[in-house]
Amino acid sequence: MSTQTDINPEPESNPEQSSNSHGHKPRERRDIASGELRDPADMLRLAFGPDGQVVADIYGKLPGRGAWIEASRAAVEKAIKTGAFARAAKRKTIIADNFIDTIQAGLSARVLGMLGMAKRAGQLESGFENVRSCARAGEVGVRIEASDGQPDGRSKIRVVVKAIAKELEIPMPTLIGCFTSTELGKVVGRDNMVHACVHKGKMAKAITREIERLAGFRELMPDDWPDREHESFQTTDISPNIGDGI
Repeated sequence: MSTQTDINPEPESNPEQSSNSHGHKPRERRDIASGELRDPADMLRLAFGPDGQVVADIYGKLPGRGAWIEASRAAVEKAIKTGAFARAAKRKTIIADNFIDTIQAGLSARVLGMLGMAKRAGQLESGFENVRSCARAGEVGVRIEASDGQPDGRSKIRVVVKAIAKELEIPMPTLIGCFTSTELGKVVGRDNMVHACVHKGKMAKAITREIERLAGFRELMPDDWPDREHESFQTTDISPNIGDGI
């Protein structure tokens, strides 16, 4: 089943963008759930199909009128509850029952796809020794650990990463721990992959941006990791000028 919502008869400005008094288009987009202006890097674009179907535009390429929302489960749930999609589309909208799960799956696929791109670009290291060597050089921009990996190997890499971060006074790299070793293995064309990392640089920053969006819908570290409290999700600074084609 799908949820159909009616539009609010009250007029409202185009939620997809806001403009200043001079008519210049700012970078911020208005969140249809909260009404606040936000950086689109932290948001999802929504597209409306001819039949009023609401579609999450994960890659930002769908045509037609759209709207923007904070990339979080709570924001989407609020928008559904308050009829924000219909107000943004200015007509009745249809929201699939599995809409939020579809967003999560799409963002997960996006991150895995970008890890594959990093591999092809020579920016991804895999295997315990390769990752630890990269960590010792202070070159880890994104750290990847399989959700079903053993804590011993994970902790040995973490110790090196933390020590180097402290020594060089640099932030801890972003950590992804929500994908299984089988899912990660497909990125490098193997049966499984447990430890991996992306070198510092634009690719790592672009992946981090997508990880932040995914974090709004999915826990990045499994609850059953015995060493979860020793890990931390910390993002590096993201330049606003990263190319969309990365």
